[in-house]
Amino acid sequence: MPTGTPPNPPRTDTSRAQPARVYDWLLGGKDNYPVDEAVGRKLPPQAKDAARQNRAFMHRAAAWLADQGVDQFLDIGTGIPTEPNLHQIVQRVVPEARIVYVDNDPIVLRHAEALLVSSPEGSTDYVQADVRDPAAILRHARDVLDFTRPVALSLIALLHFLPDDQDPQGIVRELVDALPPGSHLVLSHAASDLHADLARQVTEEYARAGIRLGFRTHAEVARFFDGLDLVEPGLVTAPEWFRDAPAPPAEDSGIYAGVARVPAGGTA
Repeated sequence: MPTGTPPNPPRTDTSRAQPARVYDWLLGGKDNYPVDEAVGRKLPPQAKDAARQNRAFMHRAAAWLADQGVDQFLDIGTGIPTEPNLHQIVQRVVPEARIVYVDNDPIVLRHAEALLVSSPEGSTDYVQADVRDPAAILRHARDVLDFTRPVALSLIALLHFLPDDQDPQGIVRELVDALPPGSHLVLSHAASDLHADLARQVTEEYARAGIRLGFRTHAEVARFFDGLDLVEPGLVTAPEWFRDAPAPPAEDSGIYAGVARVPAGGTA
């Protein structure tokens, strides 16, 4: 059951492209505006592949964690609902699972009711917040999730929207430090070192729309997992990450993905 009702959404700015709406267009969704479509159409065709690969990785990682008995999820940078959503995947395995969704885009808030349709045994909630204020996110999440038990923190295709001057490493560290042992970090991130020309093109097109990006190398993405135990197969491209399931079709990718566990001694 939902644990709250979203307030009236703030006015949606249709004069500027927004990452969640561009992502929706890349996935073939309808909840975007001409300004978002214009950005999407200027991106290389591989951008649609990356969006699909990100989504598929989230599905596989969430299903695997649910199979391991994880029943609490904090999903930051949720984006516009696209079925199956994380709670639908998880609650098929663990009906009593609790999920907190977080995003800062008003259009996502408009669709929050779809994210709040939980299984009768479980619970979902939505909070309008920015990942750059992790303390506020954690305050709200603690109203729904029990931080004395493992929590899966999901950061899918989010951190490359935080350039280094916004301290993404510090943000992730604050979030992960709040997680008890046995929790997991689920993360995907655009690569700067796999297809450098394409990465440069994508970065430039988003910049023209007023959206700053910070694509990173494998070593830079790996730093987000410092102090954690990476789950096999480690930090790989999104299509290469799978566990206890048939391997996805092999394909080229410019997205790194990984899942890591908070060790028994914590991250300190």
